[in-house]
Amino acid sequence: MRRRQFITLLSGAAVAWPLAARAQQSERMPRVGVLMGLRQDDPDTKARLAKFRQGLETLGWSEGRNVRIDYRFAPAGAQAQMLAQELVALEPDVILSNATPSTIALQRETRTIPIVFTGVSDPIGSGFVASLARPGANITGLLLFEASITGKWLAMLKEVAPDLARAAFVINPKTAAYYEFYFREAQVAASSLAIQLVQVPIASAATDIEHTIEAFARAPSGGLVLPPDSNTIVHRDLIIALAARHRLPAVYSDRFFVTAGGLMCYSSDRADQFRAAASYVDRILRGAKPVDLPVQAPTKYQTVVNLKTARAVGLTVPPGLLVAADEVIE
Repeated sequence: MRRRQFITLLSGAAVAWPLAARAQQSERMPRVGVLMGLRQDDPDTKARLAKFRQGLETLGWSEGRNVRIDYRFAPAGAQAQMLAQELVALEPDVILSNATPSTIALQRETRTIPIVFTGVSDPIGSGFVASLARPGANITGLLLFEASITGKWLAMLKEVAPDLARAAFVINPKTAAYYEFYFREAQVAASSLAIQLVQVPIASAATDIEHTIEAFARAPSGGLVLPPDSNTIVHRDLIIALAARHRLPAVYSDRFFVTAGGLMCYSSDRADQFRAAASYVDRILRGAKPVDLPVQAPTKYQTVVNLKTARAVGLTVPPGLLVAADEVIE
């Protein structure tokens, strides 16, 4: 009798143990990884991540209560591969990636963990997705710009500086491997505006940026176009100062260049994209697959003009551009 009771208890425990283990496993808090291509202390980094968390909150996810978020920061791609390894080793349910270098690093580490990108210009050319409508693997996200935006940037330069004859296309090919994606379209637009488009590749060192822009500024009637590049973001204060020193009109691809003293920008709303990315993270946490989530094109753009900077470099911003601006900095 005792032996029979012992066997019954033993077999009951054997059944109860995996049930208990599964119950504990089901109670595991969902985990989200974040790999940013900006500095941790950058005010815009904080603003974008705040939008992401707000987006999650509206969808029922509260950091620390029912979701865990692990952050890593790789400005201009610095240590991106090592940080991608760290995040993948944590086995998150989904990873939010910001910028092309971060997404490249994550793709090298995993082909199974879902990745939602923001700040990526050419996801097809970069090999992240097969098409925008059907991503095809474990990666999807939000497109930063379409290449045709370069025509808008050049037109804005010509509008504020009618005598503009040359435009420097300032970018680091190592941190923005997609630069041809923009440059091809920019060449077409430049030709129609009678502007000579000059490739001005820069390296990551501040001294190289300074020498390169100074060399371009020696000839008259020039201006600067800065497509998205995590390297120019890191060095934005230097680039803005050089544009002012050499009285070069410049158009940027992000609002924070203008708030820091740059002349003007036409840009998708980056912070809004982080809010939108939260909806894809939410859907994946609830069982959706990246292959079924098409890459979203930007829908919200903003024009920002800094009148103080315009006056400092001797430019008059035409009324039409001021009327079209979403924000004017006095």
